[in-house]
Amino acid sequence: MYPSRFSDKVLVVTGAAQGIGAAVAVRAAAEGGTVLLADRSPLVTDVAVEIEEAGGRATTFEGDLEQFDGAQALVEVALAEHGRVDVLVNNVGGTIWTRPYEEYDVAAIEQEVRRSLFPTLWCCRAVLPSMVERGAGTIVNVSSVATRGVNRAPYAAAKGGVNALTAALAFEAAAKGVRVVATAPGGTEAPPRRIPRNDSDLDDRDQAWYREIVDQTVSSSHMKRYGTLAEQVGPILFLASDEASYVTGSVLPVAGGDQG
Repeated sequence: MYPSRFSDKVLVVTGAAQGIGAAVAVRAAAEGGTVLLADRSPLVTDVAVEIEEAGGRATTFEGDLEQFDGAQALVEVALAEHGRVDVLVNNVGGTIWTRPYEEYDVAAIEQEVRRSLFPTLWCCRAVLPSMVERGAGTIVNVSSVATRGVNRAPYAAAKGGVNALTAALAFEAAAKGVRVVATAPGGTEAPPRRIPRNDSDLDDRDQAWYREIVDQTVSSSHMKRYGTLAEQVGPILFLASDEASYVTGSVLPVAGGDQG
């Protein structure tokens, strides 16, 4: 913990109602940051209350970041409330279904890509003008090592898009004072989801396909285990901080040795 690492920073964290996003927001606030937590679930308010009760500064935004209007509204709120965005952490995304590619229907494929690529695309587009105008800012995208993994091909394609976006924007934006970086988490232990990814009951086939993901994730890790939330938060906030001022365009695997 670095108590004042973000003391002069405004951070926007998306997908902040639970999991990695919530943990990033809580720790960034504990390290002095002013945090705007974004999610489409009202449960994001609970995380803000936790931060405030611990003495931190947090506000919330509820909206659908799969649409550009939602991303634009988020940035407008941040600028109206805080005057700037120093750090954007794009954390929205996650596998909705787990199955072999031939078992996905067209609608499910489109949903997977919209969930795990478009929020990052839109939020980057929405925040860049203000960062470029100031000549300063950092974008941290949360990708995944599942770009090489089983039973999640549409999700893998979406996160591959996040990796490409990170590289391309970093190349464009460096001369304008903006860094664009990413982490690629592997399997991560987290509390039970408060917001399910989908409303489907898992049948025996679904459970078997999910088990294949777990087995592949563990076997691909040199450490042969899942990571913790803290082990994901640390690299994200390092890349977000001024300590990483000479790092841009990089995608850092955080998966116990699995390079994705």
